[in-house]
Amino acid sequence: MAKTQTKRTFLLEFEKPLVELQTRISQIRELAEENEVDVSQELQELQLRAEQLRQEIFSTLTPAQKLQIARHPRRPSTLDYVQAMTEGWLELHGDRRGYDDLALIGGVARLDGRPIMIIGHQKGRDTKDNVARNFGMASPGGYRKAIRLMEHANRFSMPIITFIDTPGAYAGVEAEKLGQGEAIAYNLREMFSLEVPIITTVIGEGGSGGALGIGVSERLMMFEHSVYTVASPEACAAILWKDAKKSAQAAEALKITAKDLAQLGIIDRILPEPPGAAHSDPIATANILKKAILENLEELSSLTPQQRQELRYQKFRNIGVFIEN
Repeated sequence: MAKTQTKRTFLLEFEKPLVELQTRISQIRELAEENEVDVSQELQELQLRAEQLRQEIFSTLTPAQKLQIARHPRRPSTLDYVQAMTEGWLELHGDRRGYDDLALIGGVARLDGRPIMIIGHQKGRDTKDNVARNFGMASPGGYRKAIRLMEHANRFSMPIITFIDTPGAYAGVEAEKLGQGEAIAYNLREMFSLEVPIITTVIGEGGSGGALGIGVSERLMMFEHSVYTVASPEACAAILWKDAKKSAQAAEALKITAKDLAQLGIIDRILPEPPGAAHSDPIATANILKKAILENLEELSSLTPQQRQELRYQKFRNIGVFIEN
């Protein structure tokens, strides 16, 4: 990933021209104020150019570039959305088997006064936090905690909101010893039987079974610069071509973008992001997400539990169906 890191700003390669132009605008404004010179016309033209450049950059991103945005260290996380959208957040811990995975968090909160259960992957903001949260890659204990909380929500008729943001489930030896595959498979089976509404949003990177382990729902939404894939492009390139450097080619072939997945009928809705992507305006992004969740909750709450279960079943039965000429 090509990037430049400053003291407070993380830049992707394709963002540099825009940032340079914005820096130039700031410098001209400061000089004009110091010398009491009217350059409002020039500033207006430069600002218009900056908006046009931003639109050009973010409307023509390749799948590999969208992957870079999905992995941006300042992209809003599950806890960011919890803080921005809800009230009364109470995080719940533990899988009742001796583990409390920090890579997958959950708890109860109120969304516009309505009690809900929120479950999501959680990456760190810096190296220390990322190590503690295993870079958002959950262990079996994380998925067992998730299903415990879902069953709790089902018992008390609370809708379940899940946020996907993981490269994939942790693939270490210890995770395999503890039953990683079984834990995810158990979640898949049990989520189909839950009676309450389930709404899932891919807020960043959705990778493999690690994403699907909390992703069985009636409604699957994605932010426009998020990605959702059966395997990371790097892993795919290493498997197919024995060369992880061909990840950009793999990203194109995997159809990982929200637009591709909507066309394939895998996701239900693409959520727009503010100009410059989610990390440029987290509050606006949270407002977009909150509105979409409330709209879906209103619709799904009017259905019977059996109708919601049937929606989930048919949704996943239809994935991968195609017609040959």
